[in-house]
Amino acid sequence: MKSSDDDAATIAALAPPPGAPDSAAQRDARRTPARSPGTVLDEEERQIDLSLRPRSLAEFVGQERIKKVLGMSIVAARQRGEVLDHVLFSGPPGLGKTSLAHIIARELGVNLRSTSGPAIERAGDLAAIVNDLDQGDVLFIDEIHRLARVVEEILYPAMEDFELNIVVGKGPGARTMKLAVKPFTMVGATTRSGLLSSPLRDRFGQHYHLDFYAQAELTGIVRRSARLLQVKMDEAGAQELAARSRGTPRIANRLLRRVRDFAQVNGAPAVTGEVALGALELLEIDACGFDRMDRAILAAIIDKFDGGPVGVESLAAAVGEEADTIEEVYEPYLMQEGFIARTQRGRVATPRAYTHLGRARSSSLL
Repeated sequence: MKSSDDDAATIAALAPPPGAPDSAAQRDARRTPARSPGTVLDEEERQIDLSLRPRSLAEFVGQERIKKVLGMSIVAARQRGEVLDHVLFSGPPGLGKTSLAHIIARELGVNLRSTSGPAIERAGDLAAIVNDLDQGDVLFIDEIHRLARVVEEILYPAMEDFELNIVVGKGPGARTMKLAVKPFTMVGATTRSGLLSSPLRDRFGQHYHLDFYAQAELTGIVRRSARLLQVKMDEAGAQELAARSRGTPRIANRLLRRVRDFAQVNGAPAVTGEVALGALELLEIDACGFDRMDRAILAAIIDKFDGGPVGVESLAAAVGEEADTIEEVYEPYLMQEGFIARTQRGRVATPRAYTHLGRARSSSLL
């Protein structure tokens, strides 16, 4: 059922008046960012990333259980002629949450509208986006845990009953209008599912946590990306890259592009194991896939805090990095591989961390 002209006008009135600066959500929704000379390189890298993304579940490597269950849900929804239940993807950055959102829209044969939690500044921004969706469309919100609470509350009835509850006016004269919207599928992505409010989390009918990838899976991803980028690579080169990619496809693809540059500049006809090793050593990526910041985190815990425990804020100050970045980007893999442990009192370095950095453990820890 389509909103009336009056309903559309009500939603439009919640947005900034004509002549006012656009909000971040409006700029993001139009998906036409301005390109200054300083951002051309970043835009080119982004376009390469987009070209390497799998376009179907069949092309998507890894996360086999998720693919199987999600694929069944998509087929069942299409057979019933219903919208897909709302989907929440969680897990560390770079594991394929955004790619899966795009795949869902393609498999369903519908449009995808994409935005992010921090970009939606006003309740009216989200109301306008939801009201503009067609039947069955997918609305993808990245970093959904960063939605403002007032914006989040607009989502509850939209996800559950496909209607918007719009408050018109202020004070004693305020009234609530219920505006019907077309049924749609919400896909949310978060690196920190614990920060989602219970009411929002409970409205997702499907919740999938993405895990780090095995080396064999990453090797397959590197081979596929090398073919798409027309990079000649042997098996040893693919395995060397996969082994140092921290279990993360995004990192594997980024390292592949840097190794490609290294091979081209040095006149290597193909990316062999030796060429890959030379490039990765130049990038200071060690055999475990750790970069300079990973090693700085481990060294800080051992050298500055006697192996821990240490709080994340103190650790962030010691290495000159944001606490959120440590928790979301670096810590998950270091914990997964058993180099640090998180206790009630803080982070502690494990024996593997001491061995990796060539440090001797103090007698009190033995």
